[in-house]
Amino acid sequence: MDEPGSSSPLGGFEIIITDRRWRAHVPDAVRRITRALSVAGCAASVALTDDRTVKQLNFRDRGKNKPTNVLTYEQPPEILLAFGVVEKEARRERKSIANHLTHLIVHGALHLQGYDHHHPGEAREMEAEETRILARLSVPNPWKNR
Repeated sequence: MDEPGSSSPLGGFEIIITDRRWRAHVPDAVRRITRALSVAGCAASVALTDDRTVKQLNFRDRGKNKPTNVLTYEQPPEILLAFGVVEKEARRERKSIANHLTHLIVHGALHLQGYDHHHPGEAREMEAEETRILARLSVPNPWKNR
């Protein structure tokens, strides 16, 4: 971990930033996360971390030996994001890291509320809800130009 971690209380939950690149690229990350969780109607802790940490957890908990953009845990409710994966995706999709972070927080929040995307119908429903919430956050529709 790059820094001991900084946190901000969120109604009993925390926002923990362990990789300093998050602060360098998204200086208003705490505000964005707090607002996204509020609009999504979700209470959860959030960890902005690195690929190595997410890769270890993804292998331990899902049997996948690679980092992923976001991991969501139900008990206790927690959303973890890997900086390197998020940065690469944002660059590839030509969007800001800040907007991609907001999208993934909303995505994780919806998972915590029972949404999923394993089947086409579920994916369409989840994407529509993400788009609705992101519009309230002034974040462009991430599904528009795919």
